[in-house]
Amino acid sequence: MAKTELKTKATDASVEAFIDAQSDEMAADCRAIMQLMRKATGEEARMWGASIVGFGKYRYKGASGREGEWMLTGFSPRKVNLSLYILTGLDKSAAQLKKLGKHSTGKGCLYIKRLSDVDLKVLEDLIAIGVKGLEKMRVR
Repeated sequence: MAKTELKTKATDASVEAFIDAQSDEMAADCRAIMQLMRKATGEEARMWGASIVGFGKYRYKGASGREGEWMLTGFSPRKVNLSLYILTGLDKSAAQLKKLGKHSTGKGCLYIKRLSDVDLKVLEDLIAIGVKGLEKMRVR
């Protein structure tokens, strides 16, 4: 099956301008998350679509045969919460999630209202585990 073109892909839009457009509290949380994700990936932030800040990329092939590239990890400040894209490891990280603090999860996503609600060291570990799980598919 041919590679399918995703609607959400890396762009050259300014990450700083996007972060600066957030509320002061949200912008501060975004900058802290950026530091954690930069440390885990060794990559600089890029905008993915209009509202996702992503780091690095990996190539995937789904069960349907669909292929594409996606960020190793990233986040998006939403109205209700911060969505963190930690694509592997959440399902295997029950012990860490119990220590994290106030959060909810979805498939490959971790949702938090604000960083002050969670343990930053645990969050850093979860991000690193997620990135490590994608290392063999990473695109350099």
